[in-house]
Amino acid sequence: MSTESFIITSARTEELDPATRTAIIQLCIAAHQEEDFQHLFSYVPSGGLHFLAYRDELLVGHALVTTRWLQPEGHPILKTAYVDAVSTLPAYQGYGYGSALLRRLASEIGDEYVIACLETERTAFYNRLGWEVWHGPLAGRDEHGLIPTPDQTGVMILRLGQLPALDLDQGLTIECQPGRIW
Repeated sequence: MSTESFIITSARTEELDPATRTAIIQLCIAAHQEEDFQHLFSYVPSGGLHFLAYRDELLVGHALVTTRWLQPEGHPILKTAYVDAVSTLPAYQGYGYGSALLRRLASEIGDEYVIACLETERTAFYNRLGWEVWHGPLAGRDEHGLIPTPDQTGVMILRLGQLPALDLDQGLTIECQPGRIW
């Protein structure tokens, strides 16, 4: 499949019109076979940055960046690009659309963030794009302290900008959000 008529754009959540929001939801449901994506925009905070991949007029890929706050053990809290809802239409998977989308995302977020993070079951895909699996203990942070997440797997980071040296076997925490930690 040719990527000749393939473009990637980006837009803030507030800039997305209803038709584009619907197309994103349908894309995520098709890619993940998960109906909960119907509620995607009720979870997305204002200011979310959506990366949209089009082939001709068809939306074939999507990824969302929101601001979260990681803290690797022994380091200050880091402004983090948390990547969510990464999706490619099933008929377009395996042709480089998702990889191109994530490369574009990484090239555009480095000025605003020092690190990117995501959670996935497809670590091999992201590893090829420079993402690294965090091997150390994971936990959430809230006003009461740490909430260990020993069963959490697939947390990956992407080093951006002036990130200090990190030991991927040390602890990593993230601020808790309503209804989820990672």
